[in-house]
Amino acid sequence: MSATHTNNSVPELTEQESQALRKAATSSFIGNFVEWFDYAAYGYLAAIISKVFFPSEDPQTGLIATFAVFAISFIIRPFGGIVWGHWGDRYGRREALAWSIMIMSISTFCIALIPSYASIGIAAPILLLLVRMVQGFSASGEYAGASAFLAEYAPKGKRGLYTSLVPASTAAGLLLGSLLAALLHTVMEHDALHEWGWRLPFLLAGPFGLIGRYIRLHLEDSPVYREMEAKLDKNQKNTKLPIQILLTKYRKEMLIACGVVALNAVAFYTTLSYMPTYLSTVLGMDETHSFMASSVGLLAYIGFIFMMGHLSDLYGRKTMLRLACIAFILFSVPLFMLLETNHFIMSLFVTLAFGVMLAMNDGTLPGFLTEIFPTHLRFSGFALCFNMGNALLGGTAPLVATLLIKYTGSDLAPAWYLVLVAIISLIAIRFSVETAYKKL
Repeated sequence: MSATHTNNSVPELTEQESQALRKAATSSFIGNFVEWFDYAAYGYLAAIISKVFFPSEDPQTGLIATFAVFAISFIIRPFGGIVWGHWGDRYGRREALAWSIMIMSISTFCIALIPSYASIGIAAPILLLLVRMVQGFSASGEYAGASAFLAEYAPKGKRGLYTSLVPASTAAGLLLGSLLAALLHTVMEHDALHEWGWRLPFLLAGPFGLIGRYIRLHLEDSPVYREMEAKLDKNQKNTKLPIQILLTKYRKEMLIACGVVALNAVAFYTTLSYMPTYLSTVLGMDETHSFMASSVGLLAYIGFIFMMGHLSDLYGRKTMLRLACIAFILFSVPLFMLLETNHFIMSLFVTLAFGVMLAMNDGTLPGFLTEIFPTHLRFSGFALCFNMGNALLGGTAPLVATLLIKYTGSDLAPAWYLVLVAIISLIAIRFSVETAYKKL
């Protein structure tokens, strides 16, 4: 399919429609940014959290326990996806998104208030696990809801570009978390950081959440979205539950979507969230340098993701997703081998390369997942598949990487894991149909 085909007869938006689109884009970016800054803070401060909540003579054992809590909190995400998807498909996207950001912010704020293991013993990690599960429930509705929201607003031929705003905002939240973690490691004394400094990013969740919720609740002023809600309500009367329809009539689409999501789940949490921990604890790099290297990867991801979304509008979702899989298959192991040089400049190059490769996949994925399901099932189908993939593979990625290194003795084990998952996604893409040029 040519680029000329996709750009033909793109309708001009009225001023009212343009204003509604800008408002939708702004709310999606800010809301998603806030949610994922909250969620990422845990990953970037994992090394400290392991010592606060899981004291152990073996640092690797404490780190494994911390990442186990990270992984377990993902178990609830498919169930959260069903709940948020049902809510968003039946009662509108706005309310679901407004509540998800509020729940995420409150639960993240609570992490800052949990006493350490030294203060209350085993109750500390139990409370941490419970709060993390609430976080997981909340996050399960955010990515899918914001993507569906933007796809339904986007003008013809630009769905890929506009939905790429969602992963870009996710990475922006991660970037702020990374920079804040680097700043804390730089300016704070070791003891102060471990005693109370690590709590500061979690405290920010409170005001951030209030801002995000305020913005989303005021989307009601958009006449375009009110009209969309009215159409959805009308079409959804007297139907089965969205999850029932998905599991009976859309099983093939579900399997394909889960397979395609696999690469996003593992690569995102391995190359963006787990990477600072890998550089500092496995390769022994200075913590400040490891966070700086990770930030470069995030900047590359954000910088290229809009271009990748636009290219997916021109050349199709399947083309871009295929290229991303091939890139991970060919380059993951060589790039991890370069990291073993333990040279700071080389680590910057590697994280930049991974950022570009992941942007190719993630800039395309939201458009693909919103288009593979019909409107009355879009939120539910996206949320369930995306969260199943992240529950099984994303949340476990840091834990699996740590365990693979421990039991194989090879620092390249995470790279081979990336290769395996990329092959799985490539097979799933083979059985999909092109969706970029179809009407929603």
